[in-house]
Amino acid sequence: MTLRRLILGTLLAAFDGPIVPGWALDLVAEGLAGHVLFGNNIIDPPQVAALCAALRAARPDVVIGIDEEGGDVTRLGHVDGSPYPGNGALGVIDDPALTTAIYRAIGADLAAVGIDLDLAPTIDVNTASDNPVIGTRSFGADPTLVARHAVAAVLGLQDAGVAACAKHFPGHGATTADSHLELPTVDADLDTLLTRDIPPFAAAAAAGIQAIMTAHIRIPLLTGEAPATFSPAALEILRTRIGFRGVIITDALEMQGAARFAGGAAPGAVLALIAGADLLCIGSRVTAESVEEIVAAVIEAVADGRLSRARLEEAVERNQRLAAWTRATRSPSGASAAVNGADLGVSAARRAVAVEGSLPDLTNALVVQLEATTTIAQGRVPWGVVPHIGSDLGAASVRVAASEADATEIIATAAGRPIVITGRNLHRLTGAASLIESIAGSCDVVIVEMGWPTAWRPRGVRGFITTHGASRANGRAAAEALGIAA
Repeated sequence: MTLRRLILGTLLAAFDGPIVPGWALDLVAEGLAGHVLFGNNIIDPPQVAALCAALRAARPDVVIGIDEEGGDVTRLGHVDGSPYPGNGALGVIDDPALTTAIYRAIGADLAAVGIDLDLAPTIDVNTASDNPVIGTRSFGADPTLVARHAVAAVLGLQDAGVAACAKHFPGHGATTADSHLELPTVDADLDTLLTRDIPPFAAAAAAGIQAIMTAHIRIPLLTGEAPATFSPAALEILRTRIGFRGVIITDALEMQGAARFAGGAAPGAVLALIAGADLLCIGSRVTAESVEEIVAAVIEAVADGRLSRARLEEAVERNQRLAAWTRATRSPSGASAAVNGADLGVSAARRAVAVEGSLPDLTNALVVQLEATTTIAQGRVPWGVVPHIGSDLGAASVRVAASEADATEIIATAAGRPIVITGRNLHRLTGAASLIESIAGSCDVVIVEMGWPTAWRPRGVRGFITTHGASRANGRAAAEALGIAA
């Protein structure tokens, strides 16, 4: 195998649009390990199936991946939201058989269109309640709970013939910064990591997971100044302490948590390979030119002795085993048995809804959705209860930014009707707390919190509903709990 083909065999690229461009097909034919699909690649299932078929025509064992977590992070459902509740809701329900069923359904959706690698589940233990990027993507804050649902999710996905990839090792749950935007620091020693953050990854590895993704987080006592993705000490934990023999995949090298430290995706690719990563996820903004920059950087690293050819061969061998696993588990027709995902998802989401207080009659309520910025991981996916309000009811809705909203105007718009205020992580949304309490002093108010739950409860509200997620399924379940569903 030529050096160029070896290097391409360590890369997960991406491309824009619903049709595979020629350069992306050419790289697959040359030996590129695979591509990751994002929302801009998705229109509908037949189109995605055709896209995947075009990639496999270039080379049958190409790996096609996607971030399909269910819940708040969805690519197949980026237009309307995921039909499944996410990990936050599944962790609250704490029924591993249900978690397996949900992930089996997600796997069936992916397999049906030809996708064979899911960059999920997220198995970070979310111990930082104000974590800006994990939150409801996590099963919870207890390592034992997260571990049992990690296993359940892996079994569900891989039973559907889709390789699972747990993330983000050694654990992104204790951070208060987003690694898409900066390099978060976790002040923890190895003993803490081994008891708090790493057990779910060990459980997933023992369950036969095919891949584990690294985190762009800095743990000074383990990784020094570098993110875990570039730390041999961090990745060696996977190999020696956990005994993981599958593929180590990097989080996107274009993310600032990695790129800012390394000086870009190309030098980051070299550092990740040296550290022990096997499959390098470049990110969503990939071009033929950016792939060639990575190839050139790795060739230079091999030439000057920083990276050995043997390390590349080891990585490619693991990646080829992953590709072989996906081919062996793929159904001959390229499809998987369909399930009624919408019914399953809503049924599960109902079980995660918690209602506190007493709810007034809300059939003619004013529904106010407090908008907030979304994370890069989530993207701009619709959420909330508004799409689920029955057209025969008198309920009306408005969307406002909490920092710009006027309580007096909202009260006037309600005209004596009760008000339902929905949001995600309302306690830390600028202006939300004061706005809610100002409104609650003048009329009946019910809150629907669709983010990570906290102990915060605003004064004067009649009821407080927690959904533990903001997927389409969660929104439907919330509307039913309010008594305003279609």
